[in-house]
Amino acid sequence: MAAFKTIVSLVFVIAGFVLADESETGGKPDNLDFLVVTVATNETDGYNRFMRSAKLYTIPVKVLGMGEVWKGGDVKRTVGGGHKVNLLKKALEEYKDDKEKIVAFTDSYDVIFAGSPEKIIQQFKTFQARVVFSAEGFCWPDQNLADQYPAAPLRGKRFLNSGGFIGYASDLYEIVSHKEIDDSDDDQLYYTLIYLDAGLRDKFQMKLDHRAEIFQNLNGAVSDIEIRFRGKEAYVQNTAYKTVPLIVHGNGPAKLALNTLGNYLAYSWNEEDGCTACWEDMKSLEKKEEAEYPVVVMGVFIGAPTPFLEEFLTKISGITYPKRRIHLFIHNNAEYHSKQIEEFVKEVGPLYKSVKFIRHTDDIKEWHSRNLAIEECVQKKCDYYFNVDAVAQIDNPHILKLLIEQNRPIVAPMMIRPYKAWSNFWGSLTSDGFYARSFDYMDIVQNTKKGLWNVPYISGCYLVQGYLIHNPETKPSYINGLLDPDMAFCTNMREKDVFMYVSNRLNWGHLINNEEFDTSHLHNEMWEIFNNRWDWELRYLHPNYSHSLDPNKTVEQPCPDVFWFPLFSVRFTNELVSEMEHFGKWSDGSNYDDRLAGAYENVPTRDIHMNQIGYEIEWLHILKEYVRPLQERVFLGYFHDPPRSIMNFVVRYRPDEQPSLRPHHDSSTYTINVALNRAGIDYEGGGVRFIRYNCSLIETRQGWTMMHPGRLTHYHEGLTTTKGTRYIMISFIDP
Repeated sequence: MAAFKTIVSLVFVIAGFVLADESETGGKPDNLDFLVVTVATNETDGYNRFMRSAKLYTIPVKVLGMGEVWKGGDVKRTVGGGHKVNLLKKALEEYKDDKEKIVAFTDSYDVIFAGSPEKIIQQFKTFQARVVFSAEGFCWPDQNLADQYPAAPLRGKRFLNSGGFIGYASDLYEIVSHKEIDDSDDDQLYYTLIYLDAGLRDKFQMKLDHRAEIFQNLNGAVSDIEIRFRGKEAYVQNTAYKTVPLIVHGNGPAKLALNTLGNYLAYSWNEEDGCTACWEDMKSLEKKEEAEYPVVVMGVFIGAPTPFLEEFLTKISGITYPKRRIHLFIHNNAEYHSKQIEEFVKEVGPLYKSVKFIRHTDDIKEWHSRNLAIEECVQKKCDYYFNVDAVAQIDNPHILKLLIEQNRPIVAPMMIRPYKAWSNFWGSLTSDGFYARSFDYMDIVQNTKKGLWNVPYISGCYLVQGYLIHNPETKPSYINGLLDPDMAFCTNMREKDVFMYVSNRLNWGHLINNEEFDTSHLHNEMWEIFNNRWDWELRYLHPNYSHSLDPNKTVEQPCPDVFWFPLFSVRFTNELVSEMEHFGKWSDGSNYDDRLAGAYENVPTRDIHMNQIGYEIEWLHILKEYVRPLQERVFLGYFHDPPRSIMNFVVRYRPDEQPSLRPHHDSSTYTINVALNRAGIDYEGGGVRFIRYNCSLIETRQGWTMMHPGRLTHYHEGLTTTKGTRYIMISFIDP
């Protein structure tokens, strides 16, 4: 078993003081002399977190065993840990006759201090015992011993846990010296058998911390505790027993719960200052020359047809990091995007230090290609690996530099699907390793709390420090049984005791939903108004659309009660025309129209209805979300939500086909008329004349819509198109 996988850290705290009046068992000790000795075979993220909490609470630490071979077995999966007893025995020899020194022993990898030495000692003295062990609700490792335990208090955990205990040095030395124990034997069983011996229990005046007054073991007790704040200090409140534990232990499967608590404990985050821990250990690239920037392998993965990939690629190439310090690795597994990716590589590839391109025709599985990207990082001697999936739209071009400066082992920029709670991280996991919502998940997703959060799962976009990749013990892998590659990656990192963080300190970007992407159309993103509304709006709404909703701005009115609004981008109008011509089944312009009830059109045009190209539902949504607010702005007092429209169609005017339209009223409360191409360039002539007012609108603007009443007042005609082809989009709203 690799040394890294058998990391066990332990710590004991030695406190010597002159005893106050014996009746003042809860009094503050005088002349406090506090020492923490921790035994750890490797520095893990959990160990470093423990050391940080000890430092913040002014607990001095001495480290033993660093770099040595762990002999206590694989305590993550089975019994073991006797090595801890033997190490503690050796360390306590110099205090074996001291009946006044207090020793607190606790694991360190999965422990966080939540109080000062003074508070720990004060609380210990309230027990009026020589030794106090932490308690839990499980009889481990031998369930058969449960009946031998003394009766527990009416409310409290019954069984001994060896992950934390406190006592006088002389008594603890006798306990660890009571009998020989092999390094591979189980330490908790060792202490349990001593505690269950009534004679020894009385001799050492041993008690259990049944109500978590000092030690909080989280396994089986996560629902008992809450994070609360005392000013700027977070603390754990045990709501079951109304206690405030001072040493929090994420024993067994509760390590993920400890990680969540660790986002707040030890002055990591508070409501006034936010994330204070975020600023710790940061590095700066500001003064570095381009040649001094860290070397990055950027892995870009297109696993399936993904909408708005054009924007994704533009943002990838727009990242403000020296491209000559980036090795680009691309895997495109979607035939749909093959031409697009080939052009991208051809255009921007030469700007990077190197490019490795895996095509869909190479038939390489996703997990394999991701592992190949890690190997590329090894070969290029990278300082960082930056993973970006096609669903991660990077909206902050400084993302790579800022994530490097954050200086965490693995850090993901938080991204969500706009208007949804779906994100690229999980706050917690179920017992079988799938999604569970942490108590603060919505606060993080909604940016109510901003910071840097230790989480069990990330995906889509993240940065991995190179030292993890170059160390065989921590090297990432995207294989773990039958798990999906992203879940395999995160599971492997958790098993290697590597912390993964998500940052919502800034707006980094957002996620695309590609799960129901229909690629059967000519311009498929037009249909993404429901699944990817944010990106749809950025691409297809007119850049100045929102100006018309500003009550301080005047809406253009070229004719009486005819209003003019910027509605769509030029791209939308071009793609809509293209879709119509691709469909190609224009009506013949006669009064007979079998698309209508009764098959008769009073004022016929050459047109294609939205429902013919499968865009009716999307168009009605556009009317509701984008047209209706404009109507309510200018036609005051009229509200109809959602607007109703059964006639939505694109009209084509040509000199040799149908150049104009006779005077008529529309069958609507109001009509919109969207110009789909350019007057004077794509066609000449055309426009509309409102006869009652003798007012014509000829120089129409592409993407702008006219809005006017349909009946009674606005009798109008379509003016003659003399050259080219004119396209307009018409909706008769609320007929």
